[in-house]
Amino acid sequence: MTTYGLLVFDAVEELDFAGPWEVFTASALLRGGADRAVLVAERPGPVRCAKGLRVLPDHTLDDHPALDVLTVPGGRGARLVEPRNPVVTGWIAETAGQAAWVHGVCTGAFLLHAAGPARGRQVATHRDHEDELAAKGDVTVVRDARYVADGNLLTSQGVSAGIDSALWLVGRLHGRDHARAVRREIQYDPAPPYLADEPV
Repeated sequence: MTTYGLLVFDAVEELDFAGPWEVFTASALLRGGADRAVLVAERPGPVRCAKGLRVLPDHTLDDHPALDVLTVPGGRGARLVEPRNPVVTGWIAETAGQAAWVHGVCTGAFLLHAAGPARGRQVATHRDHEDELAAKGDVTVVRDARYVADGNLLTSQGVSAGIDSALWLVGRLHGRDHARAVRREIQYDPAPPYLADEPV
């Protein structure tokens, strides 16, 4: 069984966690329910996301199951607020040390840098914030890759890139054929990426 834990917090970017959530839960479904995904937050109440969506976490930082994969999404909260929250950064540092994989999406890389797992590593982040993250030091920002794996740390560029990195991860965990089956299940086919100019 693989347990995926997705951290949520105020001002988290919705697709940063909802995209990987879809990949992980579709993977679990195709594996006969052998895996599970849970939302984890500092407190038990609703979390208000960046665009206004409210979500209710399954667990708090103190009562979640052991996590094989820790996913840290981005958003304003990940870049500006939570890096200064020692409760959250301390939990990330501890949990990352126990998880098989640490997965950052978008500006979740800022939170992983503040907590420690991204220090001294190659990471991807949202293109608008690459210089800002690089200026923090002790990190190599890769600017030309949709996602980057450095050891057991997997990070992606912004928002929808989290889907690509999550598919790569389930492929790494359960095989490429399984990842392809997940992609078909969620009907994810991003190439070509933009068809609005084509006639109907």
